Amino acid sequence: MKIIQSKKNGIVCITVKGRIEASLDKEFEKAIKEIIAGGPSRLLIDLSALDYLPSSVLRVILSAIKAIGQNSGRVVLCCLNGYVKEIFEVNHFEDTITITDSVESGMEALSCGLKAA
Repeated sequence: MKIIQSKKNGIVCITVKGRIEASLDKEFEKAIKEIIAGGPSRLLIDLSALDYLPSSVLRVILSAIKAIGQNSGRVVLCCLNGYVKEIFEVNHFEDTITITDSVESGMEALSCGLKAA
């Protein structure tokens, strides 16, 4: 697993690549906690290169959404595919979490403050 972090127009973007095995989910959790500690008000999580999503990582993502939301911030997930997309659809997370089809639409949703489709 590899985590790539960047910042553009005040939006923190992270891309998770590869397969997060149980032994590596702590690395992901640490990275997310460091981002949250930095106080971002807008976070884009690109999951396009993620081919597996264990429940522990889903918990970290949901915790990040809650923590950033409590500080009037927003988190947008983008580029979900295959198994990862199915997890969010089956659990109806798209009803409460902004999920976009591309990085560009995710950035736009965070830039304008509107919920994207």
